[in-house]
Parts: sequence; structure tokens; C-alpha cells
Amino acid sequence: MSKFELPALPYDFDALEPYIDARTMEIHHGKHHGGYVAKLNAAIEGTDMEGLSLEELLQNVSKYPVAVRNNGGGHFNHSLFWTVMGPGKGGEPTGELADKINSVFGSFAEFKDKFSNAAATRFGSGWAWLLVTNDTLVITSTPNQDNPIMDIAEVKGTPILGLDVWEHAYYLKYQNRRPEYISNFWNVVNWDEVARRFKEAM
Repeated sequence: MSKFELPALPYDFDALEPYIDARTMEIHHGKHHGGYVAKLNAAIEGTDMEGLSLEELLQNVSKYPVAVRNNGGGHFNHSLFWTVMGPGKGGEPTGELADKINSVFGSFAEFKDKFSNAAATRFGSGWAWLLVTNDTLVITSTPNQDNPIMDIAEVKGTPILGLDVWEHAYYLKYQNRRPEYISNFWNVVNWDEVARRFKEAM
């Protein structure tokens, strides 16, 4: 059976400087994400879970051990996270995604405020999400490594943008200044990838 693998980072560790520092990226990708993959593989080894895709595991995660929820979630969430950021990105979305954001949230600025607030007010560790559900866009947040594709999620849907607000994602550079990290995240959002995910989910 194929084991889950740590995806390569689509850019260099220092590519998101000065907003996200190289050392954080190195530890976050190699140690944290790498750790989730290793523990997920250990949790499914020798079981009937081995033949399932990551999405299949998470969509029925209530049936599986908590190690699958935590580490499978960690693997899925980070695999998305790396791709929705990039060097020389930021700015605003265009086309259909921009139109949808404007129609649902009123304006890009209002969307940004709501998403940033979801990230800032997530107590403890977790994620903020923009997701497609029932042909519309919704902002939500989840604790720990949970995500909106899990059957246990309060708000379900297909995530197209995610922001990691675990302390390991920002503490080396920002310490306890989570709002500053969130504000700087907008400088690296890869809207082309978010738009691609949006189109696929619609």
C-alpha cells in the first residue's frame, strides 16, 4: 500500500521573507508537517485504513482513531497551506473569485477583516478557512488540526484558503503578536491557486 508522503515545498524556505522567516518554514515543513505524515502512516499501518485516500479518511474521521484525526488533519491542512502562499504574491483576487467574494462579503476589505478576525479569535491552536459550501463562500475556523472536510466539522465544505494559527507557525518571528502575522499573511497569498481551488469546488 502506498504510504502518505511529505510534499515538497513549492518554493525555497526563504521565499516568503520578510513576512514568514526561513527558519520557521524549515521547521514547520520538515519537522511539524513531516511529523504528521510519519504519525499518520504509523496509525494506519496494517489496518483496513491503509488503502484509503486522505480525503476518505477525513470524511469519515469519526470512525477512526484520534491519531488519524490529528495527523491526517495536519497532513491535509499543511499540504493546502503551502500551496496557497507564494513569493511575490498577495494583492487581491480577480475574476470569478473576486466577484463571489464581493457578492458574499460586500467587498474584499470586508472579507479580509472577517477572515483575519476568525484567525485572530481562534482560541489556542487551530486554523481559519475560506470554504465553498452549497455554491457560496463561508469563513470559519477549526481547533487543532481539524478541517471542514471532516464529518465532525461544525461547518462543512471544501477549503480553498487556510491560515495556520498554531504558535509554531509564527512564534519565532512574531512571538505573541498573532495579529501582525495574520496581517502579513495577506502579502503572500497565492490568489491564482485559491481561484483554481474555487473553480474546482464550484
